[in-house]
Amino acid sequence: MQDQVWWITGASSGIGAALARALGARGAKLILSGRNVAALEAVAADCDTETLILPFEATDYAAIPGLAAQAWSWQGRIDGLVNNAGISQRSLAIETDFSVYQQIIAVDLLAPIALTQALLPRMVGAGGGQIIAISSVAGIAGVPLRSAYCAAKHGLIGYHDSVRAENEHLGLKVLVVAPGSVATNVSRNALNADGSVRGESDAAIENGLSPDDAAAQILAAVDVGTRELVVAEGAEAAIAQLRRSEPNALFDRMSAMVQAGYAAQMKATTTS
Repeated sequence: MQDQVWWITGASSGIGAALARALGARGAKLILSGRNVAALEAVAADCDTETLILPFEATDYAAIPGLAAQAWSWQGRIDGLVNNAGISQRSLAIETDFSVYQQIIAVDLLAPIALTQALLPRMVGAGGGQIIAISSVAGIAGVPLRSAYCAAKHGLIGYHDSVRAENEHLGLKVLVVAPGSVATNVSRNALNADGSVRGESDAAIENGLSPDDAAAQILAAVDVGTRELVVAEGAEAAIAQLRRSEPNALFDRMSAMVQAGYAAQMKATTTS
């Protein structure tokens, strides 16, 4: 990847920052995007390579064509795009305000579509390149407390699968990544039912795979031309597998998980 130009969204932390460091170590030149300029600058300082800090609001769709032109003109090309920016959710669908669905789908699905659409003609016209879409195990299977997030991440997979099918013969490679628990701020930044920020993490996330390990798996998959990668272990890896091999077994497992949660909540209520 020496001297390739890679654009990473959501580059200020987590998987995005880890991919920036890993790509920089391979000699790639980096365009780093997000909203937190100071955090992006800190990531750039960790990458021993040329970088362009290009902050923007993911849902400012009108600005994206101009940003894509600016990013392309920096080095005269973009070899890789990482659609990574996103927010999650922790609330039951029955309790969740519709505005939460609008916000999550706008950030997690429509924003990467807008950016990809702005770059796609240029990348294909230049002979292709690589797109990496960071979806989730929740983009393969519907899981509790994440109905909006699941909707967006399922859509992200469908969109990128279509882009791959239409443009693979033109030199464009597309890798869809479905992480399970990775030790990032995803749970802490997740939205509650009313749209407020949750502000606390999950034990599963805190004990999850390190972002650097996830980035290493992702780039290893790029090296061999993988089209879909599940970055998960144990029960989370099983969720992705069951959705395709034994969906009813998965549906039963998810329902049982919710019922167990209700039972525990009721017990706590009656004993407090």
